[in-house]
Amino acid sequence: MPEQITSINPATGQELQTYTLFTNEQVSERIGAADRTQREHYARTTFDERADHMRRAAEILEERKDKYALLMTREMGKPISGARSEVEKCAWVCRYYADHAAEFLAHQTIETDAHESYVAYEPLGLVLAVMPWNFPFWQVFRFAAPALMAGNGGLLKHASNVPGSALAIQEVFEDAGFPQGLFTTLLIQSDQVEAILENPLVRAATLTGSGPAGSAVASTAGKNIKKTVLELGGSDAYLVLEDADLEHAAEQCATSRLINSGQSCIGAKRFIVVEEVYDEWLKIFTKKMRVAKMGDPEDENTDIGSQARPDLRDELHEQVKKSIEKGATCTLGGEIPKGEGAFYPATILTDVKPGMPAFDEELFGPVAAVIRAKDEAEAIQLANQSDFGLGAAVFTQDLERGKRIAQTELQAGACFVNAFVRSDPRLPFGGIKTSGYGRELSSQGIREFVNIKTVYLSKV
Repeated sequence: MPEQITSINPATGQELQTYTLFTNEQVSERIGAADRTQREHYARTTFDERADHMRRAAEILEERKDKYALLMTREMGKPISGARSEVEKCAWVCRYYADHAAEFLAHQTIETDAHESYVAYEPLGLVLAVMPWNFPFWQVFRFAAPALMAGNGGLLKHASNVPGSALAIQEVFEDAGFPQGLFTTLLIQSDQVEAILENPLVRAATLTGSGPAGSAVASTAGKNIKKTVLELGGSDAYLVLEDADLEHAAEQCATSRLINSGQSCIGAKRFIVVEEVYDEWLKIFTKKMRVAKMGDPEDENTDIGSQARPDLRDELHEQVKKSIEKGATCTLGGEIPKGEGAFYPATILTDVKPGMPAFDEELFGPVAAVIRAKDEAEAIQLANQSDFGLGAAVFTQDLERGKRIAQTELQAGACFVNAFVRSDPRLPFGGIKTSGYGRELSSQGIREFVNIKTVYLSKV
């Protein structure tokens, strides 16, 4: 009997739907069909043709916003309001690349001794995307929109708890008029990824996920000399300096920590506050965390839904308990609520120091690690004392001070001043250190999976 997976609503424990996984033979057939479609037809289409389909994809997303939002909410517990916003953001990135891909990938003339010389950007072919569950649509579209506009084909291996979302994304592209099979969802287990990476028809891969998963994909891709882009999470540090607007800083910090019920790679994780304003900021921040409503993710008023799976909720709680055992103080939350569902409350840990899970590891849930620093210099040192380097933020009313710290002091791929870190189609997104390499979004993102080709013409 073929292997199957069943999606489960983490807020209720209810089984949603059972899906039959693809055999290795079915995977090979789909890769072959996608390659033929991309190589023989789609790679030769114009930017205008691709843009027409991509704009239609944006329209479909908006037309089906409520349907797709509810699908995400039921598969991984995302609050419904955030799910709708996610679908809208996917429509935005589709339109952004429909409008700008031709400009980003236009030939660049280079003056040399040739009659004519220029740089052309050509599609690579098939790109495998290994994607996580936390933003089931956005994580995929931020890869797929630029990849398809560049002329590539896409193979999606999505997280096993969001198969409905994975198939819905394929549906969007097919209904938008992209060639059948150009973007295909592969319902497979993780142990089938290695063989796909080794398939010579697959030219590159992108992964958003854990460090071990990224290491495995990068290792296999490296052995086969294939380009990869990796985004591997973060432990983003937010610095609150003595001249910050404390009400604004606390609001931005709480918002970032609770986005997607705390399950965001670029959500604020470590809050490093200088001692001059530590007590006052913590009081305001605690109030904002305390009033966040946890409950049914389908309720419009819910701020914190369930965690995506019970085992992930339990892992988060273990990190909290181990941090407390090492000397952290839990001043809010920190207990698994009674009743059904993989819920975890807004939690604050103070007295957090290096060597604790709350400092050293990524806490993927609504848990804030608060750290006291004596001054700006120590705050910066503590922020950079991490293996991660995805995002960071600094709060100060001196914009020149904030600019200096963000640009030259903080070790991260994105540094924001007086605002929480977020992804934006217009700006490059990605990390350094163990948070990964390469960039998604903006002009840099669309150029990750192209052949940057030199063309040199000389008169005989």
